[in-house]
Amino acid sequence: MPDDLYQRYQAAHRACQAHTASCAPCADSPTCSTGKRLYETFARLQDAYLTRLKQRRKR
Repeated sequence: MPDDLYQRYQAAHRACQAHTASCAPCADSPTCSTGKRLYETFARLQDAYLTRLKQRRKR
């Protein structure tokens, strides 16, 4: 079974990319409220996933 955190992290990345592709102000960096929210969600999930990977390696 795929890791749920990984799946959510990847879905957030896809959502962020799709928004960036369709929102001209967000082309260089997330500037609109939706773009910022999507990017923050992606970054938070990515950090959580990478933290989990680091913790598993320490065992």
